[in-house]
Amino acid sequence: MSSHAHLADQIEDLLPQTQCTQCGYNGCRPYAEAIAQGTAKINQCPPGGQEGITRLATLLGQKPLPLNPHHGTERARTTAVIDPNRCIGCTLCIQACPVDAIVGAAKHMHIVLEDWCTGCNLCVAPCPVDCIDMIVVDTQTGWQAWSASQANAARARHTRHQQRLQQLACANKTNAQSPTDHNPVTPPENSATSESAPLTPQNRKQSLVAQAMARAAMQRTTKS
Repeated sequence: MSSHAHLADQIEDLLPQTQCTQCGYNGCRPYAEAIAQGTAKINQCPPGGQEGITRLATLLGQKPLPLNPHHGTERARTTAVIDPNRCIGCTLCIQACPVDAIVGAAKHMHIVLEDWCTGCNLCVAPCPVDCIDMIVVDTQTGWQAWSASQANAARARHTRHQQRLQQLACANKTNAQSPTDHNPVTPPENSATSESAPLTPQNRKQSLVAQAMARAAMQRTTKS
């Protein structure tokens, strides 16, 4: 193992493993590697708070810095909660969760595993019906709100999540390169534009919202 990789490992051990991307990097490991390379500062992790910055400064022999407000503020630990009356089962929050803390099936209500949720907030923005709220579960802030075992468990789940995405990407690439003459692909339901343009995340979101509104209108008609 190179000295750079070893240093990145040490830095990663001092991060809370929320995988929230507030630091500007796609997870705690990329941020740790950037710090080790000297391309990122030690004060970009709001979930780690000032204590996390002090830990990193001690490891690297640097002077502690105040948390950079550009990346957020140190806050109490939160968890996501899904309103069952508004959830339409679109699965977008499941796809967004970096630690697989949300479970459910398409067109069925999803639930959050509170013990697994890191409060990263990444599931909120993709929700087309605003049915996810972040609630405080620990009044402690920074590293005081986390234990080493919690951080390690979140890191392990994130690693498995990333591995699964890589396997899926490889499978999709293999299928795309395979001859399709004998394996025709059936167009998805309700995708009138699938032949002329790819289904972008925005189009998918608009389609899901339209379907949800149609179901709601049908339910009102049935009740009346």
